[in-house]
Amino acid sequence: MKLLSASILAATLLAGCGGMSTAMAPDTPTKTADGVLVGPDGKSLYTFTRDTANSGKSVCNAACAKLWPALPVAASAKPMGGYTVIMRDDGTKQWAYNGWPLYYYANDAKAGDRTGDNFNNAWKLARP
Repeated sequence: MKLLSASILAATLLAGCGGMSTAMAPDTPTKTADGVLVGPDGKSLYTFTRDTANSGKSVCNAACAKLWPALPVAASAKPMGGYTVIMRDDGTKQWAYNGWPLYYYANDAKAGDRTGDNFNNAWKLARP
């Protein structure tokens, strides 16, 4: 009887695991792919060396922000772990990781592209 009960318990637990996914939780700002941070769409994220860590501010605005869009913050999102929320000059919110604002590169066409790394010696792939 104990063996049957243990078998039923194991089968029940395994069935529950079938729905598990590696997808991001709704308000998780990033995940890691091949050693770099990527956004919910799988595109690479970058940091800007002209930003000042932990300043709560991005210096990439206006024309710069068109080429380097900020990683946006969902209205329901809250800071977590190494992730903080900063307010941009245009009034929108942006994620920062370990104090560094996070950006996409507009010329990265698809997930896995890393064409902005070392752009003008000022943009670096964001790493966990």
